[in-house]
Amino acid sequence: MAAWIIGGIGALTGIIGGITGSQQAASQNAQAERIYQEQKKAAENTARRTNEYNQKVFEADQQNYKNTRDYEWETAIKNWQYNREIQDFEYYQQAKQYAGSVENTYQQLTYNSIAALQAQESEQAALNEIMKQTAFQAESNLIDSLQQEGKAALMQAGKSRSKAIQTTVGELGRNATIMRSSLTSAGQQSVRNLQDIAMSKRADDMKAMAAMMIRPDRLPDIPLPTQAPERIFVEPFEVTADYIAPPIQQSTFAPILSGLSSAIGSAQSAWAIDKAG
Repeated sequence: MAAWIIGGIGALTGIIGGITGSQQAASQNAQAERIYQEQKKAAENTARRTNEYNQKVFEADQQNYKNTRDYEWETAIKNWQYNREIQDFEYYQQAKQYAGSVENTYQQLTYNSIAALQAQESEQAALNEIMKQTAFQAESNLIDSLQQEGKAALMQAGKSRSKAIQTTVGELGRNATIMRSSLTSAGQQSVRNLQDIAMSKRADDMKAMAAMMIRPDRLPDIPLPTQAPERIFVEPFEVTADYIAPPIQQSTFAPILSGLSSAIGSAQSAWAIDKAG
């Protein structure tokens, strides 16, 4: 009888141990599953946040590129317009200077012509004065000669009178020759003076033309700025959650099976002891 009690206690202990082991395995399995699900959720959240961040960075890069491209284009257009205005302003300034230079040159040429004309008139007046004085002197000499001849004719006779007249006529001829020579020399000098005046005017005109500013030419138009090809953006690669290995589940039936086996063993031992007694 005692053997059966001991065997029953052993069997009960085995069954309870099996049940307890099964419960412990189930608890450990539940804890492992909970940790697995938390790790899996954390990995998915990390992947989601990473993808959201990458998308924001991608969109920000696109917007920054667009803003920079628009700013550079607006700046290029403003610089092009400014450079065109500067080019036009410089050309108009040069054109004004050229117009002033042309006006000054024409004024100088006009002055040179007037100065040369006045010099020619002065030279002609001087020559006329010489010719007038020469003519007056010739007339005076002729009168003197006639007076001398008249005196000679009254005071002398015969050969002496003829000789006196010849002397007077000869003196008149010499004076006339001297005056013609002087007049010819004066005329030749006047021609040289007029030539010098013309050459001087020509030199002054050439100097004035050489000093005149060269006519400015308008520079070619500044070409419009061009934009570089737009940048090609590639969507960011989508990050997936890291792989989390599922937990290995412990068997909850094995402890129960082990407890039943232990209980059966205890019962068999008790039966064998009771039979032997």
